[in-house]
Amino acid sequence: MSYSLSAQAAQRAACAADDQAMFRKVAWRIIPFLFLCYVVSFLDRINIGFAQLQMKHDLGFSDAMYGLGAAVFYVGYVLCEVPSNMLLARFGARRTFTRIMLLWGLASIGMMFVSKPAHFYLLRFMLGVFEAGFFPGIVLYLSYWFPASRRAAVMAVFFAGVAVAGVLGGLMSGWIMRDMGGVLGLYGWQWMFVLEGLPAVILACFALFRLVDRPRDARWLAPAEQERIVALCASDQAERGAHRERSFAAALVNPRVYLFAFIYFSLTCASLTLNFWMPLMIRDFGIKDVLSVSLYTVVPNAIGAIGLILIARRSDRVGERRKHFASCTIGGGLALAALTLHLSSFAAMLAILSVASILIFAALPIFWAIPSSYLPGEAAASGIALISSIGITSGIVSPWVIGQIRTSTGSMDLAIYLLAGLLLASGIALMAGIRAGSSKEG
Repeated sequence: MSYSLSAQAAQRAACAADDQAMFRKVAWRIIPFLFLCYVVSFLDRINIGFAQLQMKHDLGFSDAMYGLGAAVFYVGYVLCEVPSNMLLARFGARRTFTRIMLLWGLASIGMMFVSKPAHFYLLRFMLGVFEAGFFPGIVLYLSYWFPASRRAAVMAVFFAGVAVAGVLGGLMSGWIMRDMGGVLGLYGWQWMFVLEGLPAVILACFALFRLVDRPRDARWLAPAEQERIVALCASDQAERGAHRERSFAAALVNPRVYLFAFIYFSLTCASLTLNFWMPLMIRDFGIKDVLSVSLYTVVPNAIGAIGLILIARRSDRVGERRKHFASCTIGGGLALAALTLHLSSFAAMLAILSVASILIFAALPIFWAIPSSYLPGEAAASGIALISSIGITSGIVSPWVIGQIRTSTGSMDLAIYLLAGLLLASGIALMAGIRAGSSKEG
């Protein structure tokens, strides 16, 4: 009997080692390219935050007008996100991601022609329409390749892309705006939109040939490996059959969808504020030179990228989501609130901002490891996109509200208190709304 048990244990260990090698091969094949695409998408989304250091002055925009322009992006994004993700499920990731990247790249380049608010609002809206579905498409696409037990660490890589985009934006945008201004008679911010929009167009061409839609289409996998991945992901869904949603209509009446949407709304209010307003926050710390401001944004973004990967990996390793998420959101809320202390030390304020960045960014991949436990199979495309679409309305509300607050008060303190409260509420909502142990499923 002991011999039989030892043989079974050895067989399980060998199978686990084979699976580890197989998923490592998959990760190296698809993750670096998708990661690069995601970094470029977020760079094109957040470079508007760097552009405001010059663009508002050059075009005579107020904080409120600029905040509204930032918010309009998410109107188009929310309206088209669910249809885009359903098209991915029908037509495949290869063609869908190619279409998305080509169109958003052209729209980002088109921002160079903005000369009045109407142009600004229209192009921001179109950028949201074209980019819609890219992030939930990645979430859905990865569910074809990785079982839920491996997904948080994989998703952490993509959320690190948010911070990496912030780092690249800090390194590139300030230099372009300062040193390219006047070249061919263009403003520095116009050159920034051109040079940071071109990579999306180039990557769209590569996506058409680089990506495959499903494991069974991957010629770089052995047939046995293809079947093993399909079986593991299918088994993943079967084990959670009690939570299966059969249709988009069923997802609409599932209260957990709205719980997750509120949590994601609260979390993205904070993360989008960091992405969009961080350059202005650092300028408020006392740094005035545009290049210095952009370079200092590298610090919290770089630290946040490292921190979120470490925290998400720990969450995967111990198989726990709820407490990790709540710790990040509550801690991130307290760190944000500490920014209102307005300490005289620039280093101390930058350190507080870095702590907030680590915790807020780390909460994102942990969160997205949870909803898939309740939205497997047929509802994955519509359910994930629905949560994302409702939650991302924060992008409509947050920039506009903060722009109004800054215009009327000249400070972000009230906005920061509101964001800190939402983060605290999101952590409490997850702890109260999801049973202990449920997060282990995702």
